[in-house]
Amino acid sequence: MTDNRQIPSDRAFALSDHGVVALQGPDAVAFAQAQFANDLNALDDGRWQWNAWLTPKGRVIAVFAVLRVAADRLLLVLADMPPIELATALKRFVFRKKVTVDVPADLQVQGRFGPPEAAQGALMHVTGDQIELDVGSAHQPRTLRLSSHHVETDAAALARWRDIDLRHGLPRLEASQREQWTPQQLSLERLRAFSVKKGCYPGQEIVARTHFLGKAKRGLALLESDAVLIPGAPVEETGRNLGLVVCASTHVPGPVLAVLPLDHPPGDLHSASQALRQLTLLDGLAR
Repeated sequence: MTDNRQIPSDRAFALSDHGVVALQGPDAVAFAQAQFANDLNALDDGRWQWNAWLTPKGRVIAVFAVLRVAADRLLLVLADMPPIELATALKRFVFRKKVTVDVPADLQVQGRFGPPEAAQGALMHVTGDQIELDVGSAHQPRTLRLSSHHVETDAAALARWRDIDLRHGLPRLEASQREQWTPQQLSLERLRAFSVKKGCYPGQEIVARTHFLGKAKRGLALLESDAVLIPGAPVEETGRNLGLVVCASTHVPGPVLAVLPLDHPPGDLHSASQALRQLTLLDGLAR
C-alpha cells in the first residue's frame, strides 16, 4: 500500500530524525566488521548496505545504512537514535585500532519522493559534497541524500517517509525498543541486514544458532490502526497476548510493525481495544 498524500517528488526535505556517524582511518572497515552484524568485507567502495549493531546477547541496538565511501571511510546513516549517542558508544570499543569515530557537523540527511538521478540499488552516487542513495522500491521511488547544502524540514513529508519505512518492514526503533529484539524477530533478513557466515561480532553466536537450528519463531507483521499506538503495547487476540508493537505511525490510519508468531493465522487482532487490520509487508528495500 502506497501513501498517496501529494508531496512534490522533486523537492528535497530534511530528514530531521536521521543522523550520520563517520568511521575514518586505516582500520575503519576492520573495526566495523568486528562490531556490526553484516559483512563489510563483501561491500565494495561506492556501495552501501543495511546493517545493525547488536548487544552480546544478540539484541538490536540500532539499524542503519553503511556507506563504504572509500577503503578507509565509512558513513553510518541512522534514524531515531541520536548519532552522538551511537558514536560515543562505539568509541568505547576502538582501543588501539587506527580509526576515529565522529559525527560530521556539515552533513545533513535529506529525502526526496522520486527516483535518484544516478544511484541505483546498492550503488551510491557521489558528486562533489553530495552523496545520493536509492532507498526506494517499485512501490515507491525514494532518494536519500547526504549534503552540506541544508534544506528545511517538512512535517508531512517526514511522517510519510516514516510510514513508507514501516510498510516495507524497516523498523524504526525509539529508545524503549532498543536492545529488545533479535535480528530475526525484526525480520532483518528481509533487508539482508545481517550475516550468519562472516565470523565474530557481538551477538553472532545467538544469531547463528537461531538461524541454523531453525529457532526463529517470531517476526515482523504489518498491521494498520485507526488509533496511534505506543511502542511496547500488546497485540492481542480474544484476550490472548500474541506479541508487542515495535513502532507505529504518528497519524491515523497508519501502519504498525509488531513482533508476532510466524505461524499465526490471520485473525481478529486488537491493541488496547483498538481493532487492527493485517496487511502484507512490501518488498523492495533489500540491498
